[in-house]
Amino acid sequence: MWAFTSSSTATAATPASPAPDAAAAETPATAPADAPEVEEPQNDGSKLKTFIGILRKFIGVSDLASVRFSLPSQLLEPTPNLEYWNYLDSPNAFVAIGTADDPVDRMLEVLRFWFTKDLKYAKGKPCKPYNSCLGEFFRCNWETDDDAPRIDTSALRASGSPSGSASGSLRSSPSGSSASSTKSSKSAKLAIPSGLGSGDARAASTVSISQTAANPTKPVRVSYLTEQTSHHPPVSAFYISCPEKGIHAKGFDQITAKFTGTSIKVMPGEHNLGIFITVERRDHETYQLKHPAAHLGGILRGALSVSVGDTAYVTCPETKLKAILRYYDEGWLGRTTNKMEGIIFRYDPENDDKTRIVDVPEEDILIRLGGAWKEKIVFTVGSKPLNSHPPEDQVTIIDIAPLTVAPKVLPPVEQQLPNESLQLWGEVTKAIMAKQYSRATTVKQELEEAQREKARERERKGETWKPVFFEQATDKAGKPALTEKGREVLNRSQKGDWNMEGILE
Repeated sequence: MWAFTSSSTATAATPASPAPDAAAAETPATAPADAPEVEEPQNDGSKLKTFIGILRKFIGVSDLASVRFSLPSQLLEPTPNLEYWNYLDSPNAFVAIGTADDPVDRMLEVLRFWFTKDLKYAKGKPCKPYNSCLGEFFRCNWETDDDAPRIDTSALRASGSPSGSASGSLRSSPSGSSASSTKSSKSAKLAIPSGLGSGDARAASTVSISQTAANPTKPVRVSYLTEQTSHHPPVSAFYISCPEKGIHAKGFDQITAKFTGTSIKVMPGEHNLGIFITVERRDHETYQLKHPAAHLGGILRGALSVSVGDTAYVTCPETKLKAILRYYDEGWLGRTTNKMEGIIFRYDPENDDKTRIVDVPEEDILIRLGGAWKEKIVFTVGSKPLNSHPPEDQVTIIDIAPLTVAPKVLPPVEQQLPNESLQLWGEVTKAIMAKQYSRATTVKQELEEAQREKARERERKGETWKPVFFEQATDKAGKPALTEKGREVLNRSQKGDWNMEGILE
């Protein structure tokens, strides 16, 4: 599967797993005579020329992702695709979903999570991870504090006026504390979120989140399992579980990509219908988050970057609320702006025909959003255009600037199985980290050939591949179901138990 990774955030090692630097350190300073020589890595300019030369062969190919071409190891990020391809860059935003009592505020919680899932793109330089092998899987945990400030817009919506001009309040307190609205005869106020001092300029108008703590004080555990379930087309299924907060998410990851000669356009594949988030404690209301198309641009300039110029949708049939998020990738003179505008509005799940913001009647619009998705997103209550509100009435739903990708908790090396991503690609990663690119390419090609031989063997025997942890390889509804083995893996992960005995040998 083709994916773009950030070289600055691709692997977050934990004490249970050696960091990339540790892997490189395993190569002796004085190598034996028969050891592969350390090779000088290509500079960025040389890498780009090689990259463009390879891509030119695929101009006009309708789906670059399905070709599954093999890049030289020096062009790869030493990270398995399944390890990287997740949405929990800020797990504290995920565990806060479903906290609010009001459906509008819960939709805002979902959108706050949505804007954090792309931290890897907002913070780092795009590059290419390893392609996934059929049957490869990855599992991990995240430990996070339940510290996302509470979102409560009820008083503002009841007053019909922006903060500062009507009685009522928009409170932003830690999700574990009371968030009841308070009345004021003079003006509405925003309570200062946990972690922001009264001298902080953002304290008066933010419901953003803080950086996920490396050592949470009251950890909430989120467990993740993903498996490459199909090879043609390349599809992986994933499941995210947080029983403590009564929330889970699932979906299929599949993309299509096309090289235009100046950029690569990446779109969701036919089996990728988005992320499905279910809030169990809210009568199992489910949110479908549909991905927009993205572009890998700057190829000719030698400065790769990810931009989005499409529309994303979030729907919840149970609450009859929908969000339309329109992204703009270019502004004046072709400069990338990363701008986004959006709305939350009432919709009819039986007649979901509104695909553009301009199509939605003003009386149905409840919230307006805007900003730059790589920087900061704000919102206002009501249908009035965002720019008609003064800055003090625009509430920051997420500030990307202070955030970085949260670290994962990985299984100990000795408890990882051979087809587990970090083990499967371990020798390739070690060779790349040691700058032994020829060896890395050789090992990678051997691994890929072994996978092709397994496919030929299945064909000779007339066997059909079946996933281990998921019931189906693909699904028209876009919702993978766990097998008993998949459920057991997640149950053990929730207990911090990485033993696979009795599940797989």
